[in-house]
Amino acid sequence: MEGDLWFALLQIFKMGGHTRQILLGTSDFGRMIGVSQQTASRRLLELVESGLITRELTPDGQLVMITEKGMDAIREVYNALKMGLEGIDNVKFLNGYVFSGFGEGAYYVTKSGYREQFSEKLGFAPFPGTLNLRLRSSADIRARNELEALPGIIIKGFTNSERTYGDVKCFLAKVNDTADGAILMIHRTHYGKEVLEIIAPENLRKKFGLRDGDMVQLKVFLNRDHAAQSHLG
Repeated sequence: MEGDLWFALLQIFKMGGHTRQILLGTSDFGRMIGVSQQTASRRLLELVESGLITRELTPDGQLVMITEKGMDAIREVYNALKMGLEGIDNVKFLNGYVFSGFGEGAYYVTKSGYREQFSEKLGFAPFPGTLNLRLRSSADIRARNELEALPGIIIKGFTNSERTYGDVKCFLAKVNDTADGAILMIHRTHYGKEVLEIIAPENLRKKFGLRDGDMVQLKVFLNRDHAAQSHLG
């Protein structure tokens, strides 16, 4: 929805047009939204044609009311604002560039002792490989270091005939704002603090057509509640 149309819909909402029909004159409405009477009339017609409001012409003026579609548009913006404002302390945003790694993360992901826990604790069985990101800036590295101090989701270590494997800490995440995944924080690793490894239920390189050097955005959830809200959204 265009900004001008959204602003007009918001004014009708603020007048109570989501609960009842309200009598609206184009001159008064134009003053409310800062446009001429002619533009206000056109804006109302656009709202009607978009299915966002209903309009009934009467001798006294026009009766308008927000439709369910209009309320869906308002709720969508409300939910985005609510998530952004209330969840600001529960989410970290990181950016990094794709690079080809040593296959270290894939080695861990395929171990049955870890894999079963990934399914149980993260809610998905990971694709047998990781997406490696080199963090873009000092701010991204600082955010990653802050994650080190947080509890996260612990995938317990185990021992098999080969060796002993340590705990792996994870945080659920959204990749490029659309794909579910999780970041791995492996204690024993050849990488420095500027690198993150991402697991997901699908091949992220294929999904997004990624090549080495492409930038990826991560929204990392510090608790499960906000991860669940994002998934439902």
